[in-house]
Amino acid sequence: MSAKLRLGVITHLGKEPEVEFGKIRDLGLPTCQVSMWNPDQYTDENVRLLRAASEKCGVEVTTIWTGYPGPAVWNCTEGPSTIGLVPPEYRAMRVEALKKGASFAAACGIPCITTHAGFIPESPTDPLYRGSVDALAEVARHCKKVGIYFCFETGQETPITLLRVMTDIGTNNLGVNLDPANLLMYGKANPIDALDILGPFVRGVHAKDGEYPTEPGKLGVEKPLGDGRVNFPVLIPKLKGFGFSGALTIEREISGPQQVVDIKRAIEILGPLC
Repeated sequence: MSAKLRLGVITHLGKEPEVEFGKIRDLGLPTCQVSMWNPDQYTDENVRLLRAASEKCGVEVTTIWTGYPGPAVWNCTEGPSTIGLVPPEYRAMRVEALKKGASFAAACGIPCITTHAGFIPESPTDPLYRGSVDALAEVARHCKKVGIYFCFETGQETPITLLRVMTDIGTNNLGVNLDPANLLMYGKANPIDALDILGPFVRGVHAKDGEYPTEPGKLGVEKPLGDGRVNFPVLIPKLKGFGFSGALTIEREISGPQQVVDIKRAIEILGPLC
């Protein structure tokens, strides 16, 4: 029998990490991902604060979700020219930001960083493809140097494109943070089928729900877990079949009291499936 999967949630470092981690502990969750977009946060003091909060609250950080400077428009029209390492004008500063995030994660004892690579072209002959792969490879090599994994969050690229990118990079410290809702919301794949391509590489999962896009230029709608098209009763056993034993990290992209309500509902749905 496979081990029971652990649940978690995405959080931000905040000014008082102990407060944020205390909220996770109060939800009864043993893990989290920490989202950090500002490279100025990668300080020795924040290493100390994050490690102390994690230890005191008994919450393991499974990855630093590593953002980057510059614009990022989350749609299918402006997204290709603003997100990730695909736009050439932002590559250099984003490579440095991701490398800095990797060093921060390693100092915290966290095993990987995760990010969106961007709308990677499907054709390997596209000039943007080669440049994107070279930039990603530089980040991956730095991650390997400091002893951690580099994980691609699914979303803007088809599963086979992501597999091609990882193969072309060629380092042995690459993984996938499977966001099944993103695959739907960007219209890139059914997440159940995507596992046939990406299953062996999944090291983390965003437990998020959503729908396919129905309007040109717009993403599909994110939904509370259980109200969208992601079939978690099928997805989770299939993940386990590929040997996945990591965390299911609940993500609900709203704020306020309803976010907490939806997270608690997600815990109720996912608990029996773990």
